Amino acid sequence: MTKMQFAKRLQPLQSNVFADMDRAKAVAVAAGRQLIDLSLGSSDLSAEAHVIAAIAQSLHDPSTHGYLLFNGTRAFRQAVAQWYEQKFGIKVNPETEVLPLIGSQEGTAHLPLALLNPGDFALLLDPGYPSHAGGVHLASGQIYPMPLRAENGFLPVFADIPAPVLAQSQMMVLSYPHNPTAAIAPLSFFQEAVAFCQEHNIVLVHDFPYVDLVFEETGEQGPNNQSLVPSILQADPEKSISIEFFTLSKSYNMGGFRIGYAIGNAELIQALRQVKAAVDFNQYRGILNGAIAALTGPQAGVANAVSIFRQRRDTFIQALHRIGWHVPTPKATMYIWAQLPPSWSQNSVAFCTQLVTKTGVAASPGAGFGKSGEGYVRFALVHEPAVLETAVERIAEFL
Repeated sequence: MTKMQFAKRLQPLQSNVFADMDRAKAVAVAAGRQLIDLSLGSSDLSAEAHVIAAIAQSLHDPSTHGYLLFNGTRAFRQAVAQWYEQKFGIKVNPETEVLPLIGSQEGTAHLPLALLNPGDFALLLDPGYPSHAGGVHLASGQIYPMPLRAENGFLPVFADIPAPVLAQSQMMVLSYPHNPTAAIAPLSFFQEAVAFCQEHNIVLVHDFPYVDLVFEETGEQGPNNQSLVPSILQADPEKSISIEFFTLSKSYNMGGFRIGYAIGNAELIQALRQVKAAVDFNQYRGILNGAIAALTGPQAGVANAVSIFRQRRDTFIQALHRIGWHVPTPKATMYIWAQLPPSWSQNSVAFCTQLVTKTGVAASPGAGFGKSGEGYVRFALVHEPAVLETAVERIAEFL
């Protein structure tokens, strides 16, 4: 039998942190362990009733059952522009500066195809979300990892990027609040990033899924639903070099519906639209109707989700502290980024594999998010507090 030949670009995609842990979880379940899965950032909360109602109503409308092309997404793009302006105070043209996506991951993975020629560099956060690197590999680009260290607040140091790399760089990808470290970035950092990318003629990409999952002591979101964390376009209001990716997966618990969008520079939006047109049409119109209901309807569900994840964060942190594992309290996201005990400091994969095998508690090894993630483990707060308490009790026994 003739052996099939596959493209070299597939080689870096043969394994990833989620696939590796999925296999370990399957082994644990087969051995009879009761699984507590803290390895995936998939919210266990439900979409709001008015969102589900909008989708359900659409199912009975035959006009929603066909292909949906760009012009058919106008109402959704208008809702996005209105939502963004209310939250960040910057006007957006829904015709040229907004693009619907099948989740923000689709956008961040496809954008390199529009920007990179073979051998061009993309500047990525290390650790960072795996699909950012995956898209660069598919585009036959090179990755320059920007290390994130605790002493720098898990922010990259632009001055450390070598001049020869900058000369070949076409894009930089940031993402704050950050997955996996849960770090947040001030507007001054984004202003520095914009100035740096303008100086070196680099496209600035900001992946922004956790725009709403930000905690305050008062338990309130910002006044008039304004964001507590900055948008990259607040540092680049002319949208000169920037594009930002959003999703309804986290704020509105719509991960399974696969709905997101990009906002930014019109030329970048058009380039990404060209790539998207070669790959797919848009998702079912009913999903867009549900997204419109989410963005324009009552926002109490968003505030409630933030309150729930704040409670879970506090429960998990306090439980870890009780067993002697001291980790900082994150200000955002649904994750705990915990530095491993010294005996495990250079083997996060072994820690997570043995943890799930022996206790049924699944977490994500820091090394799966990049070289600089080694020595850490990420826990996703996707269970109720009582289950999180049980998970920490099992972790204590394991340690």
